Amino acid sequence: MEDQEELRLKLLEYKTEHEALDEMLERIHKSDQPVNLLQIQQLKKRKLWFKDMIQKIESDLIDDIIA
Repeated sequence: MEDQEELRLKLLEYKTEHEALDEMLERIHKSDQPVNLLQIQQLKKRKLWFKDMIQKIESDLIDDIIA
């Protein structure tokens, strides 16, 4: 049970971070300021990492419920 609660907390944290990165990228794209392509690439990679971790945790939680 404790592991599931830890996973849920981590899931919430990762979803929050993923959403924050999404909003940050959206602001950058809408901005009239020049963009740093390397920074955008790094932000997108980090966002993708969070997405992958979210899917993994959700899968782990589903497996725990079924078992």
